[in-house]
Amino acid sequence: MACYSILWKPKAEKELRALPKTTIQAIVTTVEDLAINPYPADTKTAKSYFRVRTGNYRIIYEVHNQELIIDIIEVGHRKDIYR
Repeated sequence: MACYSILWKPKAEKELRALPKTTIQAIVTTVEDLAINPYPADTKTAKSYFRVRTGNYRIIYEVHNQELIIDIIEVGHRKDIYR
């Protein structure tokens, strides 16, 4: 199985940096796991994007299977992410 490359959109990087350190570590671990398996069991689809949860936080991402790339689009608390 091929590993995907992870690309962070500037907005997602900014959102990630604003979070507590322990939350950042958990999210980065989840994103690294996506590089191996971009469709984990708890993945949900939202329009053309995918969503995976890490505690009370959500990671919105897009998978480009042809190029083996995952774009991290947005990261945030579940109460804010869907607005």
